[in-house]
Amino acid sequence: MRRLLALRAGKELTAGHVRVAADALAVSERTVWRWLAAAESDEAAGASPGARPRGTGFTVTPEVRGLLALWKGNVRAVHRELVLRAARQSPPADAPSLTTLHRAIRRDLTPGERAGLAKGERAARKHDVFLARPRGWRNQAWETDHMQAPVLVDVDGTARRPWITWFTDCATNAITGVAVTPVHPSRESVLAALRSAVLREDPYGPFGGLPEKVRVDRGKDFLSKTVTAAFHVLDVTVEDLPAYTPHLKGTVEGLNRAAEIMLLAALPGYARQPRPGKRPSRPKDEVLLGFEDFTARLLAWTLWWNTEHCPAPLRGRTPIEAWQDDPTPLRDVPAADLWTFTLEDAGTRTLTTRGVRFKRRDYVGPWMTGQAGIRVRVRFMPHHDHRIEVYHAATGRYLGPADLADQATEEQASAVRKARAARARRLKKDLQASQRERYAAATQAEAPQRLGALTTAQAGAELAQATDSDLSDLALPDLIPPAAPPDRWRTPASLAALTGSGQRNAAPPGQGGAHAPDAPDGQTAPPTTDQDGDAS
Repeated sequence: MRRLLALRAGKELTAGHVRVAADALAVSERTVWRWLAAAESDEAAGASPGARPRGTGFTVTPEVRGLLALWKGNVRAVHRELVLRAARQSPPADAPSLTTLHRAIRRDLTPGERAGLAKGERAARKHDVFLARPRGWRNQAWETDHMQAPVLVDVDGTARRPWITWFTDCATNAITGVAVTPVHPSRESVLAALRSAVLREDPYGPFGGLPEKVRVDRGKDFLSKTVTAAFHVLDVTVEDLPAYTPHLKGTVEGLNRAAEIMLLAALPGYARQPRPGKRPSRPKDEVLLGFEDFTARLLAWTLWWNTEHCPAPLRGRTPIEAWQDDPTPLRDVPAADLWTFTLEDAGTRTLTTRGVRFKRRDYVGPWMTGQAGIRVRVRFMPHHDHRIEVYHAATGRYLGPADLADQATEEQASAVRKARAARARRLKKDLQASQRERYAAATQAEAPQRLGALTTAQAGAELAQATDSDLSDLALPDLIPPAAPPDRWRTPASLAALTGSGQRNAAPPGQGGAHAPDAPDGQTAPPTTDQDGDAS
């Protein structure tokens, strides 16, 4: 800058000198000319070109942060708002330019803050730095989660997105257990996946045993009474993580992402596949996988993940190699005991000649012969209401299963389901028709105007129909007359005729049904006469 000032003082400065200086300083030529003009009037500006005194530049204030959050990170909209607010002040204030606002936001806000103000906390977390947990030993900690597969699967003729529930070992990245549910998962899905994770016999493979703790993310299925009781009996600690902290269970979250990228994205019916056109519609000729085929492919991919895939944290080893290289002893549970521990307890019942009464239905089994009268304990798998497991109430000995008596056939159950679905569709259609309202388009600020005219006859007919549907309006109060009141009551003539008491309590003749005044003691006072001899 000093050399440029010297050239300018000697009138030897050319546009080429300014261009070379602008390229060297990575600024525009206009900026260099502005710095030269400022340096001629102030020597300090020549020593540090472009520097501004502290406290004189525009900074991001809480007001600007609030506007950024309001306008979802739209800096131009924030600038318009600042200009309008500055113009409303008295006297009008100066608003920063758009370039100054952009520069201040880039300088005063971190990338995570800018992303969070524009798209929320989830976008801000992508710019955070997280520490990795030290890799422990096998079965030290498991992580579990539900995942809705982004794949449409044919479930009894209906396209649905199944849910996957799995357990993964944090030390070896092995998938220890998995369960697939055609619809929304429940505690039954968690218990089924837990059994497949703990058991080490075929077909579940060498992975399994009881873990020391399991990390969950406050899901109501994982923290249900039945699941927590099963973990407590199995001596497994449940670590309930805070809400909206997926980074605290990164192993299973990484497994969710890997399953979608490596398997689900290549299956037919993938719901997130880019489609041509404005709407992401599924091709009509696309053939979806059946639920059984989808489950078979998922289990095959799980086997490949455990035996052939080499995750990056394992440094060239497969999960099964990392599992077998770990000498940590395993805690096994017999299959029969595990089945008992992972069933929901329904309390004790008395075995009668009709079987076991549970949920107002009878369950019977061939082993019940000669056992009527004993006290038993009922355990069941949630939502599997066709069978229960029965144990002796005193000793806890397993007696056997009991099936639902008089169970409907599959054809009958299918007909009931179809009737329920048709009724639900009719109700939904009626509700949508009753709630569908149209309004006139407005070109100026005015109250909304409903469309759809009714005649007086139409309105009266609909109101009459609604009135007829009210049972209280259909009541007949005169069908059974009320009982007669006591003799000491003063009853109007109209009510006395309805109650059948006749003229017993009616007013004397010639009074027009008027009541006599009450005496001070509450009894009816005798009529009095005035000066003309008339009763009063």
